[in-house]
Amino acid sequence: MLQSSRGRTRYPRWLRRLVYRLYAHRVEGRLDHEQVPKHIGVILDGNRRWARASGGTTEQGHQAGAEKIREMLGWCAETDVEVVTLWLLSTDNLSRPAEELRPLLGIIEDAVRDLASDGRWRVHHVGTPDLLPDHTQRVLKEAEESTRDNRGILVNVAVGYGGRQEIVDAVRSLLADRAARGATLEELAEDLALEDIAEHLYTRGQPDPDLVIRTSGEQRLSGFMLWQSAHSEYYFCDVFWPAFRKVDFLRALRDYAARHRRYGG
Repeated sequence: MLQSSRGRTRYPRWLRRLVYRLYAHRVEGRLDHEQVPKHIGVILDGNRRWARASGGTTEQGHQAGAEKIREMLGWCAETDVEVVTLWLLSTDNLSRPAEELRPLLGIIEDAVRDLASDGRWRVHHVGTPDLLPDHTQRVLKEAEESTRDNRGILVNVAVGYGGRQEIVDAVRSLLADRAARGATLEELAEDLALEDIAEHLYTRGQPDPDLVIRTSGEQRLSGFMLWQSAHSEYYFCDVFWPAFRKVDFLRALRDYAARHRRYGG
């Protein structure tokens, strides 16, 4: 043991790691796999603040956040999660200065290629492609096509995504579809049901998220999956995304399993 300058006891790093692994193993051992959420949405927040706190650059923060993705998906695979939605870039983020946005898009493209080359995941883009540069659109499309037959976790990569924009796009798609069938606006208004809009969302055909996790300590959704998360459980974690650990993930699952979901009943 070491003594810090403030008189506090500092334990060796190897001991702290050992204690952490033992604690994570204990939490995992008590996890009820029957109560694991099937679809988890993750708001990957805090890359820039993590970089500032560690004395790094914004780009290094985004890179560290991207490297955390594969690790987190491995934890999901171990706990029988079936769908994961990762919010990598919002529509609001697209207004960031070019000197930050350009390398960020490059990091996202590399991360998506990495997911596609892994061989375990099915990659699906959620967002508005037309808002993104052509090369980013190509990377997302190629990743989706090359992983279509994979049998692992379905990974939704939310790039150029906004919850309000998704609903607008869904309504626009619905109107175009009904118009092509010869329906009038009056007929659509009379027959419109919740399922009609749900069938035109970016995540159509998928289960809604059971659990939404946001890192960095912020306690808001910021427009993430506004339609789909109507009955989701939320878990807000104080750590920045690059510092998110397996034990933090397991705590979120444990917290979720302890809740009684009533769906408004």
